[in-house]
Amino acid sequence: MGIDYADLHDPNAEYTMRELSSETMGVRAKRGGGRDVEITDVQTTMVDGNFPWTLVRVYTDAGIVGTGEAYWGAGVPEIIARMTPFVVGENPLDIDRLFEHLVQKMSGEGSIGGTVITAISGIEIALHDLAGKILELPAYQLLGGKYRDSVRVYCDCHAGEEEDPQANADEAERVVEELGYDALKFDLDVPSGHEKDKANRHLRNEEIDHKAEIVRAVTERLDGRADAAFDCHWAFTGGSAKRIARAIEDFDVWWLEDPVPPENHDVQREVTRGTTTPIAAGENVYRKHGYRRLLEEQAVDVVAPDLPKMGGMRETRKVADMADSYYVPVAMHNVASPIGTMASAHVGAAIPNSLAVEYHSYQLGWWADLVEESVIQEGAIEIPEQPGLGLTLDMDAVAEHMVDGEELFDEA
Repeated sequence: MGIDYADLHDPNAEYTMRELSSETMGVRAKRGGGRDVEITDVQTTMVDGNFPWTLVRVYTDAGIVGTGEAYWGAGVPEIIARMTPFVVGENPLDIDRLFEHLVQKMSGEGSIGGTVITAISGIEIALHDLAGKILELPAYQLLGGKYRDSVRVYCDCHAGEEEDPQANADEAERVVEELGYDALKFDLDVPSGHEKDKANRHLRNEEIDHKAEIVRAVTERLDGRADAAFDCHWAFTGGSAKRIARAIEDFDVWWLEDPVPPENHDVQREVTRGTTTPIAAGENVYRKHGYRRLLEEQAVDVVAPDLPKMGGMRETRKVADMADSYYVPVAMHNVASPIGTMASAHVGAAIPNSLAVEYHSYQLGWWADLVEESVIQEGAIEIPEQPGLGLTLDMDAVAEHMVDGEELFDEA
């Protein structure tokens, strides 16, 4: 029977506005779709990649399953198991409410950061995959739609002899020419042969010169063919970080990442303000609250959240919105399997200020085998239009590469 739109304001009409909305949007409650779905279980399996990836699956009574990933860390699967009773029986479409619910339930165990938030992140990503499948929408649509059809990927590179500037330059050229990436990152917290006392984080002049030589060798070899960032892994004092940043100002540096430890925002701010070299940070910060001072005090030029660690997809979106208020771009740190990587890509598609998503497994030959679909092609991720994350786990590959003692997920 058709709907007479003239009857919408007639209280005696057969259809009300609410019924019309349900009819046209296809969200009438029904088992196997719509809102009448409940979570029945959450399971994890750890895969032994270049990091121990914690894959997370959320099961429902509709037979629909969502897959996510939590950043590696001891105890994360056990925390997820402890949280499972808190979400069983809940509606998986209520992603924000369930996130806050888990934060509150786990507050006694430290849900402002660390492995608790990482565990919640894995569930949150799986909920996005699950909600997208229920609503038949790609995950980026749940975040407000997309700005771009593909997301740039930067390749975290490792030369065989990382202390040798020319070895780094050779690897940069190989990755660009043979693998097709136009964005790279190299480590600077590598031995120089001039160290006297590593514990004090202070760098002697010879060590500064060595770091600058690595940057010079890589950027000159690339000669504009690719962007190059350099990672310090929080290894240096504030004074040494300033000296490194100033020593490389004349080179074509995309950003200098985490030059000082993450705890003291005041030092981070002064390093950033003391150089024209772009400074990136954020990998070891949790939830939107952790990024507030970094952004309000303009202590970073590039913010680098790790999505499967810091709170998940919506929390990363909130950080990106905050960063956009200060005209700061987002380059997502990522050491994940294809699942976490694609979750980052969906967020990267949905925010205006995305620079790139990291890829940390180019030397691991079977990374792409974990899913049935292609993920990275020619240095970019094409955003899938399939529901949820748009990926299907290859259970045989997962089983082959599981951490010893792990059990495979149940089938859907």
